[in-house]
Amino acid sequence: MNKFFLAVAAAACLAACAPKTQYHPEWTYNSVVYEVNIRQFSPEGTFQGVEQQLPRLKDLGVDVLWLMPMYEIGVVERKGTLGSYYAISDYKKVNPEFGTMEDFQRLLDAAHAQGFKVILDWVANQTAPDHVWMDGKPADFYERDAEGNAIWEYDWTDTRSLNYENQEVWWAQDDAMRFWLEKGVDGFRCDAAGEMPADFWYGILPKMNKDYPEIYLLAEAERDNLADPLVTFDCNYAWELHHLLNDLAQGKKTVQDLKDYVARDEARFPKEAFRLAFTSNHDENSWAGTEFEREGIYADACAVLCATLPHTQLLVYTGQEIGLDRRLEFFEKDPITDWSANAYTEFWKKLIQLKHNPVLAAGERGGNLDWWEVPVPETVVAFSRQLKDNQVIVIANFGQEPYAPVFNIPDVTYTNCFTGEKVEAPYQLELNPGEYVVLTR
Repeated sequence: MNKFFLAVAAAACLAACAPKTQYHPEWTYNSVVYEVNIRQFSPEGTFQGVEQQLPRLKDLGVDVLWLMPMYEIGVVERKGTLGSYYAISDYKKVNPEFGTMEDFQRLLDAAHAQGFKVILDWVANQTAPDHVWMDGKPADFYERDAEGNAIWEYDWTDTRSLNYENQEVWWAQDDAMRFWLEKGVDGFRCDAAGEMPADFWYGILPKMNKDYPEIYLLAEAERDNLADPLVTFDCNYAWELHHLLNDLAQGKKTVQDLKDYVARDEARFPKEAFRLAFTSNHDENSWAGTEFEREGIYADACAVLCATLPHTQLLVYTGQEIGLDRRLEFFEKDPITDWSANAYTEFWKKLIQLKHNPVLAAGERGGNLDWWEVPVPETVVAFSRQLKDNQVIVIANFGQEPYAPVFNIPDVTYTNCFTGEKVEAPYQLELNPGEYVVLTR
């Protein structure tokens, strides 16, 4: 099948695929995503090790389990002892380090039985050098140099880049993704989604969305051309917000910068598009440092903003719910062995419960934002979100000095969602640097 015919077929498919009748699956709007680092999740580092902790995750309150890549990893030029999750040698096989296909299916079925949705990490940009496609597909499945050698990007020497000018690669990816959808997974987090041409996603996702209307698609990208939930992705990464919060915590950015970002983001993206907000994930933890390294005493306040700013969907990374304060190894076994609940567990449980409030729904359903201007100093974030009679008030001190105003809030009773305290006007607020309050009614 030549490339011209494939291009015509792709265009015909896009035109023929009726869009979804709803922007997102109903279950996604208030869902909280939990990223599972399978290798480090238990001493065993297996599917079974994750399955055993499903009741704990259920109690935490998260809704969606994102499994980091659980496919067979390549051996050629492998990094470290165990290799990178993102250097895959076969999209349709599970990593034997984690167990068997039957073990995976048991985990999937058990998660569904407990009410979770499960999404897989999809790595379409590159494969391991010894991927089955390297010998099983034509040479132009991969990008190659003048000597015909398959090449890689950045310092990803344990990978080889796929050639998306060859549209046969599109359909091979589509086939592999559908292999897992047929097993019952609920969608994908698509790694480095912006590294591939948007035409690829527009070529395969409309039909996939039509055939599986309840799936959720998350792009590790911040691209407005990948943010039409009727056609491509439900959610993009809020990378700009992430780095801004790091800088706000370090005194490099101001609250006004945050306000400017929110306005800019509103103008750039469709109101229906979700943005994944986070203070940590596998890349940040292993390479940039824990949230405590990057955000210090303001880490919890940053997490509160991730949950409460408009359009956001909240992400929790492995170990955050116990205050994990170390970088996890990426290519070696480095398990978390003690999951005992502590003050961080209570913080995240309450934050997740807060995120389930309809006023904080992602996309177009959330409440309107109103910044508080007076008497708020420039180092304090203060705003309310309103949806009908439902209101959330957020105040966080990013300054170096205590903040203790008296607020004449409306003559109704509010609840401090972290302490359970009932609050009425006038409200004497006392926030030290890094402290916050969230009131709901």
